[in-house]
Amino acid sequence: MFLYVPLIEQNALMSHTMPSKTEQAKNVTYQIDDKDREILKILENNAKWTVRQIASQINLSPTPTHERIKRMEKSGVIKQYVAVLDKKKVNKGIMVLCMITLSRHNKKAGSEFINTVLQFKEVVECYNISGDFDFMLKILAESMDSYHNFFVNQLTEIEGIAQTKSIFVMDIIKETHEVL
Repeated sequence: MFLYVPLIEQNALMSHTMPSKTEQAKNVTYQIDDKDREILKILENNAKWTVRQIASQINLSPTPTHERIKRMEKSGVIKQYVAVLDKKKVNKGIMVLCMITLSRHNKKAGSEFINTVLQFKEVVECYNISGDFDFMLKILAESMDSYHNFFVNQLTEIEGIAQTKSIFVMDIIKETHEVL
């Protein structure tokens, strides 16, 4: 099914305001070169490396390396620095891919669904997709009971959901955050 949802910054959607100048600057196209690519590959694997460590790895002095990193942060090429957690060790052992079809396919219905889903801490990723479903949610839960509770008491209470399909992940074969 086709669903048109305008592409809006998540923060703008959540706060119902226009993107700030900083957010607008992040939408500017930034052309990365080979040195930038080297920096990004290092940071994707370990964002705790110091500028000095990165500079020595890419055969550049620390000052231009630092300037490149700052430019990529300012332009939005580097969105954020995060710690990747072991889901099982933080008691989030159930991962579910939940497909959603909405009963209405217009901007208002899509925006209302998105605004609601953005509030759920259980939903760690949300995609607007093509095909038989409109959205795919990646949901983390402590147990089957906690997922069932979330599904019945929160997710399916969203107005305008026509169909759902839950797929339970049995094992993760490959999971990466690397883009380059």
